[in-house]
Amino acid sequence: MLHQRLFAASLLLVCLCLGFIAWGYQAPFSYEPVGPRAYPLMLLILLALGALVLLVKPAMESSESDEPTLTRPMLIKAAICLGLLLALAALFERLGFIPVSILFALGMARLFGGRWLPSCVLAVVLGVGLYFLFDRVLEVPLPLGVLSALEI
Repeated sequence: MLHQRLFAASLLLVCLCLGFIAWGYQAPFSYEPVGPRAYPLMLLILLALGALVLLVKPAMESSESDEPTLTRPMLIKAAICLGLLLALAALFERLGFIPVSILFALGMARLFGGRWLPSCVLAVVLGVGLYFLFDRVLEVPLPLGVLSALEI
């Protein structure tokens, strides 16, 4: 329980610092209807609320004995997850949102035991669906990368 509270306090502190930085962000021109700082601030608010819940009541639905021990397979999965996130960030501009999202979703689904066919279908639906949600509905431009020839 102490580890959960330390993590929650650290996460809350990081959210507050990043929120302070994001609040002052001003773009010389606005290409999004809600402005450039709305999306990071919304995510930071959600993260901070989750951190507050963990800080106040860390054991809402679990007991002290439910805390998993850090095993070698768990650490390997965490390292692979971190590698997938770093690859997502590094390849986002070059490959584009859709291919990188598909590869990330496929990797995460397989990492947590998904079968190949459902994982592939989910990854494609997620990558294409999120692109259309952000690009068409929310009007947040995302890079197409290698698929830029398909742009209308």
